[in-house]
Amino acid sequence: MKTYDWIVVGGGITGAALAYELVKTGFCVLLLEQYSTPQNATRYSYGGLSYWSGSTPVTRLLCEEAIARYHILSQELDADIQFRELDLLLTISAHSDPEATAASYNHFAIPPRLLSVQEACELEPQLNREGISGALTAKHGHIHPEKTSLAYIQAFLRAGGEIQITQVLQVLQDGVKTTTATFHSANVVICAGGLSRQLLKSAGITIKLYFTHAEIIETPPVDVQLRTLVMPANVQRLQLEAESTQVDELWDEAGNELVPPILDAGAIQFPDGSIRIGQISRAIADPHAKVNSGVSEKWLRRSVGQILPALENLPGTWYHCLVAFSSNGLTLIGAIPGFDGVHIFAGFSNPLVLVPPLAKRFANFATGKEDEIITQLSRNRSTQCRKASRKEEEW
Repeated sequence: MKTYDWIVVGGGITGAALAYELVKTGFCVLLLEQYSTPQNATRYSYGGLSYWSGSTPVTRLLCEEAIARYHILSQELDADIQFRELDLLLTISAHSDPEATAASYNHFAIPPRLLSVQEACELEPQLNREGISGALTAKHGHIHPEKTSLAYIQAFLRAGGEIQITQVLQVLQDGVKTTTATFHSANVVICAGGLSRQLLKSAGITIKLYFTHAEIIETPPVDVQLRTLVMPANVQRLQLEAESTQVDELWDEAGNELVPPILDAGAIQFPDGSIRIGQISRAIADPHAKVNSGVSEKWLRRSVGQILPALENLPGTWYHCLVAFSSNGLTLIGAIPGFDGVHIFAGFSNPLVLVPPLAKRFANFATGKEDEIITQLSRNRSTQCRKASRKEEEW
């Protein structure tokens, strides 16, 4: 049985980028993905790249590295990832104070500019001027997230990496057990998004990594034209994440709905004319929980229609995925204390921006090179993981 240097679990943008960087560095790498047709958060992402949103010295540096990385990524991966720049429009609700909302963004590297209702509607003619009190705007990067993930995987395979489409059932000391085989490796890194917590629990590891059930509507190419990427300035999802993680143990009781669902109304149009409309977020502890799609779709359409009326009744299909997050917004990277060879690379608050530079840094760090940022994030991560006592003896 072949033994790999690294097994990467999860083929979304996180796992795909990390697998590519690891194999490019010289490691023997196996990438494991559950679905041949992706059903992950990458597949249903807006694809936005908020380079402007670095709020600490580390995140500002990573944003700068990400800008440089994306400018050459299509050439390096030999694939069109549809990288472009467009205007982000952060709508301010009719009942919110525009000046106070703008002030809440002052800590970012490039604070968005406050627009009047008239200026916002000139930038995005599809806006309902009665539904907002103003908006914020910033220049924003954008990619096709699914094409980018696929480009990473194809470049990974060309560089000598291997991929298996199979479901991981358990993380072992020396590899992973899947539905088709047991694969052996010196190191396993979990990049499975919303399923990461459940997978690590199979190895006796409890980690403060959580997930929301996110819901969007995707349209086919349509005649309606959006000029901007539209999102709310006051994102309710952040409050949902903070409130739902106050008692970690509640996440181990399948079916718990930790807090009421929220809806952040927004939309993005891709170069082919299709539109993704979202999003509803639910904090339900069971990753396999069923959601009433009919009720959700009506709620989503009605709410988006209050901001972008032309989108409310467009033909489209409702989709659902899991979106991972950490309890304090810190990225979880590095070896898990007490479990030799098991690593985590997850919990990104801004994944499409942070993953490419951090994947490159992680791969170099894995060769023994020092990296202050990976070391710092690893220290942060150590406080998020603990052994599950009932499993300790199995190790």
